[in-house]
Amino acid sequence: MTASRRAVLFGALAVGATAVTVTVAAAGGCSQDDPPVSIAAGEPDGFYIEFANLLRPLLHAQVVPTLGSVQNIRSVSAGTADLGLALADAFDAAQKGSPAFGQPVRLYALGRVYENYMQLVVRADSPVRGVADLVGRAVSLGANGSGAALFGERLFATAGVTLGQARHLSLKDAVGALRDDMIDAMLWSGGVPTEVLAQADREWGIRLLELGAYVPELRRRYGRYYNEVALPAGTYRAAGAVHTVGVPNLLVAGADCPDRVVRNTVRVLVEHARQLVPKQARGTQYLDVGNLINTEPLHPAAADTYRALRG
Repeated sequence: MTASRRAVLFGALAVGATAVTVTVAAAGGCSQDDPPVSIAAGEPDGFYIEFANLLRPLLHAQVVPTLGSVQNIRSVSAGTADLGLALADAFDAAQKGSPAFGQPVRLYALGRVYENYMQLVVRADSPVRGVADLVGRAVSLGANGSGAALFGERLFATAGVTLGQARHLSLKDAVGALRDDMIDAMLWSGGVPTEVLAQADREWGIRLLELGAYVPELRRRYGRYYNEVALPAGTYRAAGAVHTVGVPNLLVAGADCPDRVVRNTVRVLVEHARQLVPKQARGTQYLDVGNLINTEPLHPAAADTYRALRG
């Protein structure tokens, strides 16, 4: 999306983000008679599934648990899900046909919703103090099919760190493996605090490694999707002033997704922004209506609906 086009859409939202015009209403509401919308979400206890469950009653949707961004993109592309949540870097990789996808995938964004925090976790008593200390060690990069796994490969390549073993565990399995000293670190992409990690912190103590210094090189190598973000003090007991990598979350649809579904979804995002705040985001993030359009390529029906909301 060009800067001028984004400015036009942003201006339209700023004028009437809380109003729904006749144009949008005529596009059709979410009634019980509509076919259910399916949302490819994420792992239990994760940010994506929590957000999808907030959307569920508003869209009369079915929430499909998955392993994360890459699997969600594949599901949307194959038509087995209407909508999916994905990290912006995975979305870009899909469009370019990176090795994780094999060939370019035609997708559209309906909105930029939140930002995931990349959390590289070690035990509080671990001798590992930074990414460089993980050379030759065992690390879970995230489940196969997750955006964390894609990011993890990029992170360690950027850092010039060769792991002894790269594993692909689900969130709960990774936490258990870290507790039992079966791995030295685990990577998780989600909101803060993630309750499973907070529970581990309370029971046996965790610590997050600094990742912020890698942002400039990550951006140079892979694109502008990476931002340096600070974990709020007290997120976890030893979090302190840890800086990590933030990656925007997108709600995406395939090229064949009905315009009606796109319009209904955009209207829900705008009208119900205050209701769509996952527990993991409270106090750190909120659904910024003006920021929804800050992505590309935006679905044409989504762009039209955002314009219609100018009132």
